[in-house]
Amino acid sequence: MNVIIFGPPGAGKGTQAKYLVEKFNSFQISTGDMLREEIKKDTEIGKKIINSMNDGKFVEDEIVNKLLEKIIFDPYKKNKLIFDGYPRTINQAKNLEILLSKSNQKLDYIFFLNVNKDAIIKRIEKRKILEKRSDDDAITILKRYDTYMEITKPVLDYYSKNSNFHEVDGSMKIDEISSKIEEIVS
Repeated sequence: MNVIIFGPPGAGKGTQAKYLVEKFNSFQISTGDMLREEIKKDTEIGKKIINSMNDGKFVEDEIVNKLLEKIIFDPYKKNKLIFDGYPRTINQAKNLEILLSKSNQKLDYIFFLNVNKDAIIKRIEKRKILEKRSDDDAITILKRYDTYMEITKPVLDYYSKNSNFHEVDGSMKIDEISSKIEEIVS
């Protein structure tokens, strides 16, 4: 099964993706992790990525799409993909559909973890202490949240018409969100 989990920064996408990976022996496709890995390698792409992230902007679709293509066409990962935070734009959503179609795959479930700004700020502050992520300062997070809500609204509208789209209250406790998602996919 292929699943998208999307929501604002700090909504718990990564946590829920990890849960589904373990539960269904799948592969987490986190564009955030892929982008941070490029930064860590200090590649030219990594330098472009860090500039975008530090400005509170999203990384260009072209970069993200290229990194994803290799994963989607990996036969070992076919129909076992849990997309964590992707797609974020209509272009990315359309690109994902094309890539999945070309590889004879489809999206089985789309989950939107809906969380308000105040809850996000509290979570990010806690995550910064626990995970020591460099992109978790309050000013950057507020920019990323506002950018996310502005850019991703069309993606939300795009997917919300699908019968496999499910909005989940992302302000619930982690295990409650996991139970809700498991109830839907079972």
